[in-house]
Amino acid sequence: MRCMSYVWVCAAAAATAVLTLFSGFGLGTLLLPAFAFFFPLQIAVAATAVVHLANNLFKVALLGRWAHGDVVLRFGLPAAAMSFVGAFLLTRLATRPAFASWSWGTHTFPVTPLGIVLGGLIAVFAVFELSPRVAKLEFGKRWLPLGGAISGFFGGLSGHQGALRAAFLVRSGLDRDAFLGTSVICAVLVDVARLIVYGATFYRGRWDLVAAHDGRGLVLAATLSAFAGSWIGARLVRKVTLPVLQRCVGVGLLLLSVAIAGGLV
Repeated sequence: MRCMSYVWVCAAAAATAVLTLFSGFGLGTLLLPAFAFFFPLQIAVAATAVVHLANNLFKVALLGRWAHGDVVLRFGLPAAAMSFVGAFLLTRLATRPAFASWSWGTHTFPVTPLGIVLGGLIAVFAVFELSPRVAKLEFGKRWLPLGGAISGFFGGLSGHQGALRAAFLVRSGLDRDAFLGTSVICAVLVDVARLIVYGATFYRGRWDLVAAHDGRGLVLAATLSAFAGSWIGARLVRKVTLPVLQRCVGVGLLLLSVAIAGGLV
C-alpha cells in the first residue's frame, strides 16, 4: 500500500506538472485527489499546496524572467489577498461535522459540508475542461483585479485556480512567454498566502496525522516528480496540444466530484 501511494502520487505530480504549462488545468487538479486517497480532504488540500508552491518556485526559475510586472501587481496582489479568505473558509468548513451519511454493504460514507463544497467546485472546473465555449472565456484588461480576486479565492479554498487565471490573463496584452512567466508569479503569490493559513491550522494541529501516513515522504516525492514534469513540460510547451486529454480529465473530474461530495473520498 505504501509503495502504491508513492506511485500514484508521484505519477499524478509528474503528469500534471507537464500539463499545467500548456493546458487549462493546473497541478492541483489531479494531485489533490491523489492525496485525498491517503489523507482527510483538508490535509490533502494543504499537502497539495506545498507541492504546488515548490513546483511554482521551480517554474519561476524557468519562466519568471518573462513576467510582466504591471500585470502581476494588478492581478497577483488581489489574488493573494483573496486567497487568505478562501483558505480561511476552508479551515471553517473542515470543522463542520457530517450532516448526512449513506451505506454500501458494511461501509458507511459521511456527507460533509467540506465534501459538498469541494466536490461542487471540482465539478465546475471539470466544465472548463469539457466545454470548449466555457474554456475559451476571455476578459478585458480592466477586469484583471476582479479576475485576480476570484481566482485567488478559489485557489485558497480548493487549490483550483489555473483555468480562471488563464481566462483573465490571456487578454492582458501579453505574448506567450510573458503570459507563462506572469501566470507562475501570480500562482506563487496565491500559494504563499494560502500556505500561511494552512500552516497555522492544519499542519500545526494535524502534523501527527500527516507523519503517520508518511506524508512528509509523499510530499517530498511529489515535489521532485513535479520538478521533473515541469522541466519536461517547459521543453514541450510549444509542440503539444492536449484537447482530447483535457476532455478525459474533465470526465474524470466529474466522477471525482461525485465521489468527494458523496463521502467516498
